[in-house]
Amino acid sequence: MNDKVRNMKVSILSDNWYTLNKVDFEYLNNQNTWEHQSREAYDRGNGAVVLLYNPDQKTVILTRQFRMPTYLNKNSDGMMIEACAGLLDENDPKTAIIKEIEEETGYRIKTVEKVFESYMSPGSVTEILHFFIAAYSESQKVSEGGGAVDETENIEVLEYSFQDALALIKTGEIKDAKTIMLLQYAQINLADLMK
Repeated sequence: MNDKVRNMKVSILSDNWYTLNKVDFEYLNNQNTWEHQSREAYDRGNGAVVLLYNPDQKTVILTRQFRMPTYLNKNSDGMMIEACAGLLDENDPKTAIIKEIEEETGYRIKTVEKVFESYMSPGSVTEILHFFIAAYSESQKVSEGGGAVDETENIEVLEYSFQDALALIKTGEIKDAKTIMLLQYAQINLADLMK
């Protein structure tokens, strides 16, 4: 725990989808005095994300789906190109991402490699995201993917050359942080495989 935080009071503002909390607390500031602060934090659980790459074909699997928050920003039509991702839902990160891969992309992958963890928006969201990479081949495709029917995901599965995927960052067609991070990780760490 952090000895600079005391008298924390949490109240729920909304729990319609996930949980939005208001947190009032005292924080020991740099002048060594206690100051009252109030923040809102959105708790949706932790998640996992994976970059599927084919080292022989030099391709990656990404997805496209509608994201209402990006649509509300008025800077987008709401369609986002992303790496396969999902919430842990009481699973460990590896189990969760293997399940998401098959649901979203239709590939049955047994081996994934965890590469790092990151908070994506630590000023307002509690979620920590577990980042993975996994090699895939056409022989591992078992369905069309598209997401879980009961989750109304409507996911389109996309396959790009690695270089084309990187170019989509430059053109602004990929604006999703987790996807950009994984593509750049691959560019640095899988350079020989993805040239």
